[in-house]
Amino acid sequence: MSDNNSNPKSRRDFLKIGSLIGIGAVAAGAAGYAGFAAQDGKEGHGGEAESALSDSEKKIKVLTEDGQLAEIKASELSPVQKDQYTSALQEQGREGIPGKHWVMVIDLARCRNVRACMASCQNAHHLREEQHHINVLRMQESEHTEPYFMPKPCFHCDNPPCTKVCPVDATFKRQDGIVLIDNERCIGCRFCIAACPYSARVFNWFEPKNHEEDEDLLYNVELNVPQKKGTISKCLFSADRLREGKLPYCVSACPNGVYYFGDLNEDAVTNGTSGETTRFSELIRKNAGYTLLPELGTKPNVYYLPPKNRMFPFEYNGKTTLEDEHHV
Repeated sequence: MSDNNSNPKSRRDFLKIGSLIGIGAVAAGAAGYAGFAAQDGKEGHGGEAESALSDSEKKIKVLTEDGQLAEIKASELSPVQKDQYTSALQEQGREGIPGKHWVMVIDLARCRNVRACMASCQNAHHLREEQHHINVLRMQESEHTEPYFMPKPCFHCDNPPCTKVCPVDATFKRQDGIVLIDNERCIGCRFCIAACPYSARVFNWFEPKNHEEDEDLLYNVELNVPQKKGTISKCLFSADRLREGKLPYCVSACPNGVYYFGDLNEDAVTNGTSGETTRFSELIRKNAGYTLLPELGTKPNVYYLPPKNRMFPFEYNGKTTLEDEHHV
């Protein structure tokens, strides 16, 4: 991601092309270049000026449906109309990945408030500085216990209150357990914000970050980009990355091994820092894992391991206690 950010113009072009190809492939039931109509590669050769020939032979990088980078001659690239494939992308986003039930485990003993998870998430989803899909809170159970840091994403509940109150079916739960929001449908009523007991959603009160640069991008419901003023945004479990066989942005960005992510059906989760894969059930059982507010019956898919045997002592702004400050 950092390499792409060093050249905003190229990154924008790359995203536009990648989205178009992915959608085209879905619609056509084929891989790779199905989103583009191949042209005669010899056009523009022969009597054309040398400079034009050079441009036609220039290769550009594109992203295929299965997440592979590929090169194609610029002269052979013909973007499709985005309206033609919008419905296909929406259908793919609502269906999810068959056979999967995604789950996250957060080890509170390893978090030291580096916030690399937050930065990676904000960068991927084009969020403003004050917006968070995942936030690192400062917590303390009682007066005599030591404070600790607690990352809090959306919990992607199996019984999500948020989806039940949406009047336009903009927020929904997929077969693989992920709860998404479709900003092409969202009317900004904020019923879902009121219904969520974990305060996991944010509202786009202002023009989103990069709104001018993202204006021509095709909306990807699994990435929720472009963001849209007057609509809701939330953690997506990085559904776009999962479709590519990769771990979520936040999980991969953490340097301290805080996050595990994997498939509940396979009973396997992988640590985003070490790459080690372990049994989910064993990890939870041996470490007294728990979910937040289980008495609500929401059945979250984010589990916590308690902050015992900590790798790092609590410290924030030079203080080792929370005293009377409010959580962020």
